[in-house]
Amino acid sequence: MPKIIGRSLEEHRREVRSRVFDVLRGQLYERGFDAITLAGVAAEAGLGRTAMYNHFPDKESLLVAFVEDEATRYVERLTAAVATADTPVEKLATFVRLQLRVLAEYHLPPGTALASALAPAAYRRISAHADPITGQLREILAEGAPDEDPDVLIPMITAALGSRQVVDVPPERLDDAIEGAVRFVLRAVGMTGKPEN
Repeated sequence: MPKIIGRSLEEHRREVRSRVFDVLRGQLYERGFDAITLAGVAAEAGLGRTAMYNHFPDKESLLVAFVEDEATRYVERLTAAVATADTPVEKLATFVRLQLRVLAEYHLPPGTALASALAPAAYRRISAHADPITGQLREILAEGAPDEDPDVLIPMITAALGSRQVVDVPPERLDDAIEGAVRFVLRAVGMTGKPEN
């Protein structure tokens, strides 16, 4: 009988997933998705291969579960951060800053690179987690730029914020790069006012 981590099966499952996701996050950064193996993740997480396969039958299901977990936590973080802002300008600035900070922190292939690594159904499942993020942006734009068409602005903003080139700068320049992007997006949507940092 395998050893159970924690006081219950549910706690065991959460702990295993947490360990595996921590290892996967590091390996994605160091090696990229193509070089990762389930056996390698299991070994580094201190799990047997069989235990790993019981939780994640293949590499794709591991990546989907990881992205779903990360996306859920990010949406909670984004919602809380935007809720603390008072004005639409501050809300959009907060949204942009957090999107770019997360982009700088994570090394998962974006958009089309991720799509090529996954089967179409798995990619659609992951993509669905962008809906609450887009919804948050839509609400901000409705409040701050009511005369503009959000169906035009949203893809333009997400394209601007999805470029790694914005955040692939030396660490000492990251804050300036992000604040430049904040000013760019605010001007692009016609929202004036100086956002609070």
